[in-house]
Amino acid sequence: MSKLVGIGSSTTDMIIQVPRLPGPGETILGGDFTTAAGGKGANQAVAAARAGSNVTLVAAVGDDMFGEQALKGFEAEGIYTGLCVIDATSPSGVAQIFVDDDGENCIGVASGANSCLEPGHIDRAAGLFGDGVVVLLQLESPLETVEYSARLAKNTGCTVILNPAPAAILPDSLFENLDYITPNANEAELLTGIPVTDEASASAAATALHQRGCKNIIITRGEHGVYLSQHRDSGVHSTTAFPAFQVDALDTTAAGDVFNGCLAARLVAGDDLDNAIHYAQAAAALSVQVLGAQDSAPEHAAILRVLNPA
Repeated sequence: MSKLVGIGSSTTDMIIQVPRLPGPGETILGGDFTTAAGGKGANQAVAAARAGSNVTLVAAVGDDMFGEQALKGFEAEGIYTGLCVIDATSPSGVAQIFVDDDGENCIGVASGANSCLEPGHIDRAAGLFGDGVVVLLQLESPLETVEYSARLAKNTGCTVILNPAPAAILPDSLFENLDYITPNANEAELLTGIPVTDEASASAAATALHQRGCKNIIITRGEHGVYLSQHRDSGVHSTTAFPAFQVDALDTTAAGDVFNGCLAARLVAGDDLDNAIHYAQAAAALSVQVLGAQDSAPEHAAILRVLNPA
């Protein structure tokens, strides 16, 4: 039985490498073009599976070539897809991704069937929910479905993680059902109005998020590492700053997804939070050295080699 349930999006990524990201109205001649499996929900599920977790994915795809390829890919990773939805009325989601010479990216998404994932589809997964189960959510599915999933998971004893990406304004009622929220610096700023540029501003943003009801705030800051703030029952906040692994980035597209999938995988495996974060950082550091989303998610053995070099 799966102890990790990912609920979210599946897309086909269309990737163009460019010397720099284009500005408004600008056309840039690029280099290589590739297609790859993507979508935040799918990326995180694949990352968790490669990290050793038994994963169920709840996602919606179209009744088309892209959807068929996606489901076959998940099954090849050992991910259970029996609760995925095939929607005959919408195409599978696609994303256009530009990646520049520094590994930075900009992304446009046509949600397609992802927008058809409804609360009723989540009810079909409720039999998997319970103590010891981690439910991992993102924001590429309808917000109504995300809220419903978090509430149902929390009420049945699950641990609930929300990666609030793409960045969006969220209702306070959602925060009450979260055990962990994992924004990057830009997402933390959108949620709180506080620009996150250093540890002091990360602390201020985390405090604002605690006030909305979430006990564990994990702010990812790319090359500047990870900032963790935990609200204790005593009312005190404990904080930890995790330095980043220093690597040369080729493509940062799925670094956050790999981090979240591996974080969830290690929490399911029983790691304490500090060790789970450190593991997830190592995985993300490996991922940015590979072009593509799911292609960049490393295997468990490779992550262990980073954590325990000879």
